[in-house]
Amino acid sequence: MKKSVVKLLKRVIEQLQAALLPLCSKSAILSGLYFTFFSRDFFYEHQAILKARLAYRKQQGMHGKSSALLRRNIHRLEKGLIMQPRRNVFALEYITETVAAYRIALNTPELELSELQWATDVLTEYFNVIDKSHPVINDNYLIFTQLSTLDITSKKPFSYQQKVPHKVSYEDFFALAKFRTSVRWFEPQHVEIEKIEQAVEAALQAPSACNRQPFQFYSISSQPLLKRLANLPGGTTGFADNIPHLIAVVGDLSYYPLSRDRHVIYIDASLASMQFMLALETLGLSSCPINWPELINQDKAVASLLDLPQFKRVVMFIAVGYPSNSGMIPYSDKKQAKDILKHV
Repeated sequence: MKKSVVKLLKRVIEQLQAALLPLCSKSAILSGLYFTFFSRDFFYEHQAILKARLAYRKQQGMHGKSSALLRRNIHRLEKGLIMQPRRNVFALEYITETVAAYRIALNTPELELSELQWATDVLTEYFNVIDKSHPVINDNYLIFTQLSTLDITSKKPFSYQQKVPHKVSYEDFFALAKFRTSVRWFEPQHVEIEKIEQAVEAALQAPSACNRQPFQFYSISSQPLLKRLANLPGGTTGFADNIPHLIAVVGDLSYYPLSRDRHVIYIDASLASMQFMLALETLGLSSCPINWPELINQDKAVASLLDLPQFKRVVMFIAVGYPSNSGMIPYSDKKQAKDILKHV
């Protein structure tokens, strides 16, 4: 009796939702009300974004060995330095913030020296070429000259002709892209952490908005954690117990002070993940990216298992291992380039 009532109630709600869709989809406010009453899909995400903004303010842009604020603003300076023509005065709205972030970075012992050297070189170049007659620039220049103690290296904008040429042909690259397939059957063989680190080095060469790189790759090989994590996504049914190594790609929303950037973790982490998987193929390893949908219970479960604060969001999992030669692979026919390339 109770089951039939529940089914009837569920059907009525579904019918009401369907009836309200045309009306609510016409207005952003009505859309918000629709999800408030009929779905919890965005509740966890909303809370995560607010917690991320609080964390950003508390950390002053610092994230362990890195400063998201400093990285963002130094990259903004770089873009100003490469403009053609370059303005005599630019960055007035954020140079004070940048020098302040640089001061904090200098006083953070654990900050990565490479990042600090990059900031030093770019700031030095900026103050070398900018018109220092402007009081805001001059004030920050005087502060910077008192702060900076590092020798100048070459971590500043450079011309295209200075790049070291690569030797990869399109045919070679396309062959690698085709060779990479989603492999679900692996040999029961240990995956060397050195190879994972090499692939991550390649992943870090991927583009990232303002060079913040707001993600981490969690490497999991120990049991029972690996088994528990591998069985969380719905897409691993049937092969979860065959995964010898698992990567959790985790985006950190606290790299951003504003909610408008909430999707950047997914873009940047995905760009890096593709390069990671291509690099694995060159090292004799195969992989399978595993979809991670927006489901509150799974989000809470993975946060508990990996000890993640709510503002650190799993973007995807990646199964990694040595491929089994007898393992089957879906054909997965691809679309034609001419069908997705739109000339406008």
